[in-house]
Amino acid sequence: MALRVAVIVLSLLVVLVVGLNQSGWVTQPNILAQTKTESTPRTISVSGNAEIKVAPDEIIVTLGVETSHNDLETAKKENDTIMQRLLKTAQEHGIEAKHIQTDYLNIEPRYHDNYEKREFIGFFVRKTMVLTLKDMSKFENLLTAFLKGGSNYVQGIEFKTTELRRHKDAARALAIKAAKEKAVAMAAELGQKIGKPLTIREEQSDWYSWYSGWWGYGRGGMASQNVVQNTGSSNTLDPDSTIAPGQISVNARVAVEFELQE
Repeated sequence: MALRVAVIVLSLLVVLVVGLNQSGWVTQPNILAQTKTESTPRTISVSGNAEIKVAPDEIIVTLGVETSHNDLETAKKENDTIMQRLLKTAQEHGIEAKHIQTDYLNIEPRYHDNYEKREFIGFFVRKTMVLTLKDMSKFENLLTAFLKGGSNYVQGIEFKTTELRRHKDAARALAIKAAKEKAVAMAAELGQKIGKPLTIREEQSDWYSWYSGWWGYGRGGMASQNVVQNTGSSNTLDPDSTIAPGQISVNARVAVEFELQE
């Protein structure tokens, strides 16, 4: 009797195992076999750099006015008088109101410390004016007029382009093209070809001008480029001027990963 029970139980186990396999359950050997058939795709990663040089078509000038006096109201009144004179000067040079902005106001009491007593120097009032100059031929005369009118700080001069977005897009497209050409050349040296791109990443998109860099407002940095494109310049040098606007550099850098094929 015990032998018949054991045989019946063993038969049930065999049927159960066969049923599980037939119903689609995967055993451990099949998992190992499936893993062996999978492979990581071979890739090649490259970067592409591009630089476009464009002529500026506007100048952003940031001027500062600082006055001081022992009496706060007197210091502020003197500052207001100078600022009103500078605003009038800007209007006389044809700068539209929308391109003139008073951007900053600061009042600071200053003291002279000599380790024995703290001596009050006075109240210092500072204001900032930001101008957008569209006619670049007026720049030098306008700056001279502002300095004579009472501005005692030139805080920034930036040569800019109003079509920066378009030039950034063009530089980015050139950078991607440079990355693809580099990948093709590198793969060919190894007897390989590139396939479809797997990842594309922008690493840098910036601009700078040499002049603005001297004043501390430069953007971007120096980098060797795969592609340098000069869009030309519509500006001509004024023989009576000592200012040469030069060119603005618009940079782009991308990283692309391609499939590598036989």
